[in-house]
Amino acid sequence: MVAQRKYPVELRERAVRMVQDLQRAPGGGRGAISQVARDLGIHKEALRTWMRLDEQGKRPAGEVGEGTPADKDATITQLQQRVRELERANSILRAASAFFAREMDPPPPKW
Repeated sequence: MVAQRKYPVELRERAVRMVQDLQRAPGGGRGAISQVARDLGIHKEALRTWMRLDEQGKRPAGEVGEGTPADKDATITQLQQRVRELERANSILRAASAFFAREMDPPPPKW
């Protein structure tokens, strides 16, 4: 069972992005971790650990992640294939419903 975390995953990701943005900004982002931690109300050492884990491409222990980029590529490929299959099935169903709708309509009377 995974222990409950003090900070939500969304807050962690946002904090890491904010620090990275400040570090890329002109001026070098000196003190970026302390500034973001203060702004978001989190402990600066926790944010420093998150930054270190992000640089290493790791997630904190027990945190469920989306996987590696290769996993994401495979998932995207599978989803694209599924979309193609569903679009094909929809077109077949549209054609069938149009066919049966024509069958249900009586022919106009010949006078």
